[in-house]
Amino acid sequence: MSEETLISTFTRQRNRFLRMVMRFLPSADDADDVLQEAFCRLWPRADRLEGEQMTEAVAVTTVKHLCIDEVRRRGRLEEVEFDPERDTRSTRSPQEEMERRERFEEVERLIESELSAVQRQILRLRDYDGMEMEEIAARLGMNAANVRVNLSRARKRIRDVYRERRTEHER
Repeated sequence: MSEETLISTFTRQRNRFLRMVMRFLPSADDADDVLQEAFCRLWPRADRLEGEQMTEAVAVTTVKHLCIDEVRRRGRLEEVEFDPERDTRSTRSPQEEMERRERFEEVERLIESELSAVQRQILRLRDYDGMEMEEIAARLGMNAANVRVNLSRARKRIRDVYRERRTEHER
């Protein structure tokens, strides 16, 4: 593949990587440092990464290992005060925040009404909990290929219905 694939994968998955790092290192600055270090370590190998799926898998592994290294270097996990607003702070205006919340709630309703129970569970485990395909497959007693197919179909269904309803609403 190329550097473009690495850049697009990191850009698309940045929030997921950030959530993963924040479980180990609660400081946003430390989390950014780990992500930058992971990207820098992968950059020289970008031409050897074959496809987005492999790039994503190698990036996840690299980020996790860097987190573990950092925790070992520090000797233990940092203790921080619980801050329920840390992950919800936003630079959006109240109007933008309200619109974002309404879109989220609309998508939640679509997930409940348009997907099968298995698709809902897979979607939540992957997108909300950040679980890997293999973890989901093991938890649900499925093979990873079936999980990928169900996830793809679920996302497509939600995307199609959401767009359809948005088009109808704009008329």
